[in-house]
Amino acid sequence: MRKGERTVEAVNRLEKLYPDAICSLEYKDAFQLLVATRLSAQCTDKRVNMVTPDLFFEFPTAEKMANAELNRVEQLIKTCGLYKTKAKDLIKLSQQILDDFDGKVPDTIEELTTLSGVGRKTANLVVGDIYKKPAVVCDTHFIRICNRLGLVESDNPLVVEKAMRKLLPPEKSNDFCHRSVLFGRDVCVARSPKCDECVLADICPKKIKKK
Repeated sequence: MRKGERTVEAVNRLEKLYPDAICSLEYKDAFQLLVATRLSAQCTDKRVNMVTPDLFFEFPTAEKMANAELNRVEQLIKTCGLYKTKAKDLIKLSQQILDDFDGKVPDTIEELTTLSGVGRKTANLVVGDIYKKPAVVCDTHFIRICNRLGLVESDNPLVVEKAMRKLLPPEKSNDFCHRSVLFGRDVCVARSPKCDECVLADICPKKIKKK
């Protein structure tokens, strides 16, 4: 089975397994998703979702966050880890949104990655979930699964993103990334993948090699 065929098969099977796959971060708009995703670096989505209600109550918009006191933002996000750096980024990116983009979160990866602390993973998530454009969110689960399926041979997020953009159906790429996260947490885990329970086992080179 060629890479393209294997990709489409994986997309279809995970779609059946997780029909309602969505981002596990809780947000109301583009700005809040941007903030929540920045907070999720080296932190669980569960923890971020515990922090953001109070944060967004005080600073629900870029304008509010841009004028926030650094110490107050640090206090609200302290349990997310790396809170000093993240707090500075949240205030700075909010100021950039006001100054450079007329208060609107930009809708391209190129523009989003000019914001403080925003990398391609965050940018792809915003572009895909908010603006409904084809996106490839390369988190650790997605990268691991793509490698195990033999679709890529790299741990470099940018290399994986570019390769998978060529293989994934554009209209399904973003949802497939969300489903890969769920699948990576439930079945295709890092240390001990549950190959006997895997719906992709018969098309997985790693599984085949174990037989």
